[in-house]
Amino acid sequence: MNPINVLVTAALGLFLSISVHAQSTLPATKPGLESVKIQSSAICDMCEKTIETELIYEKGVKKVDVDLTSSAVLVEFDAKKTDADKLRAALVKLGYSADGTPGNAEAFAKLPLCCQKEGCGKMPEQP
Repeated sequence: MNPINVLVTAALGLFLSISVHAQSTLPATKPGLESVKIQSSAICDMCEKTIETELIYEKGVKKVDVDLTSSAVLVEFDAKKTDADKLRAALVKLGYSADGTPGNAEAFAKLPLCCQKEGCGKMPEQP
């Protein structure tokens, strides 16, 4: 491979790496808003529906998006009204785990039966 091709390939790789990283840490779309990605135990459509429907009512929350492929909950919020720790606590109160904290047991018992059967609020078993 000639030196120009090596340089172009390296530059392209660096650009793609920066682009992918920037997408995972995008700032919120509006001034004063922040976003947080919370790792959860959500694995099914009912989890997605429950979390997106309930978490949006938390003070300061503007947008909630659950990604079932990664079990991540992306929340856009007004930083003057709430913070990431309060949002994690709200997710736990719904019965789902949040960044390593198991879901509330009483709330878990009230989740749809499919979620209880699949263990959506519980932490994965460690080998």
